[in-house]
Amino acid sequence: MNKQSQNLIKIGITHGDFNGIGYEIIIKTLADKRTLEMFTPVVYGSSKIASYYRKALDLSDVNFNLVKKADFANPKRVNIINCFNDEVKIEVGKLSPVAGELAFLALERAIEDINWGKLDVLVTGPINKSNIQSENFQFAGHTDYLASKFNTENYLMLMVSGDMRVGMLTGHIPVKDIAAKITKELILNKVRVMNQSLKKDFGIRKPKIAMLGLNPHAGDNGLIGAEETEIIHPAIEMANEQDILTFGPYPADGFFASSNFRNFDGILAMYHDQGMLPFKTLGFENGVNFTAGLPIVRTSPAHGTAFAIAGKNMASPDSFRQAVYLAIDIYNNRMEYEELIKNPLEAQEEKQQDPSRDHRHNGQQNSGQ
Repeated sequence: MNKQSQNLIKIGITHGDFNGIGYEIIIKTLADKRTLEMFTPVVYGSSKIASYYRKALDLSDVNFNLVKKADFANPKRVNIINCFNDEVKIEVGKLSPVAGELAFLALERAIEDINWGKLDVLVTGPINKSNIQSENFQFAGHTDYLASKFNTENYLMLMVSGDMRVGMLTGHIPVKDIAAKITKELILNKVRVMNQSLKKDFGIRKPKIAMLGLNPHAGDNGLIGAEETEIIHPAIEMANEQDILTFGPYPADGFFASSNFRNFDGILAMYHDQGMLPFKTLGFENGVNFTAGLPIVRTSPAHGTAFAIAGKNMASPDSFRQAVYLAIDIYNNRMEYEELIKNPLEAQEEKQQDPSRDHRHNGQQNSGQ
């Protein structure tokens, strides 16, 4: 094993709901042999289920290397860990309790390994939010569950596509409850998380953050609601007093329609669909879900299990591939950030002497690899 192989980032990949498109997008992404020059993949799931999809979808370009532990992962192979050994019934495109149970087992095993330092980053396959529910998983999705596992109080679901980064102030809650949840304290906490993530995870020195309004036309100076004048605008002023460059609140429709969003490094939406609708319209194909604020790096494709096309060899791996690339970028950015904090002068000198230390894969993203 050469030195380069030993230094490759080790990525833990959870298979998600095995009745969805998880294995299809994982296999299609890892079928490109060049990926093994960038990282060492360790899939958490089932070698039998992986073999089923390889044959059913005629995706024979990937041969899985079965290992018992992440420690034994071969950097030149696509590794897989069996998180369960019992025979399971694969019902492609259907909701089944066992698929939810085994999605949770894979997630738990990967988290355990990343806690022990056996993995560098985590990329999660799509789960179904209903069949994964159990005594051990009572969350609206990966984001809240991971925050609980890592005892993280302040975190943010950040959707990323190129230079567009959209965070959600409130997550998976009923629309009728949104206004009551919005407080100055919540806004300030989320803005702090976004600001720190943009610096630490994306390498942006002085991020500019845009805040969207809650009501139509951002309240029209109180004519269509008081949240903007009484809560959101005061929170923006508080953020700026803490040297966090925050602007708004902007009416959500005009903000995206006028391409004003391109002038900012981060955008904070007030609720899920306010941020997700424009994000998925503008950047769905290459979109990535990143959990900002966690002590670990975790990304996921921006789409779900896609039961409607599961097993039909129709799923695009683009979003999953970008999730892998972004996880690598963020990991490297965090390493550079830590170096900068420890010794800012030395780190800056090294970067000026060796520009190749910037490991971002923008060229690969744009080339569609």
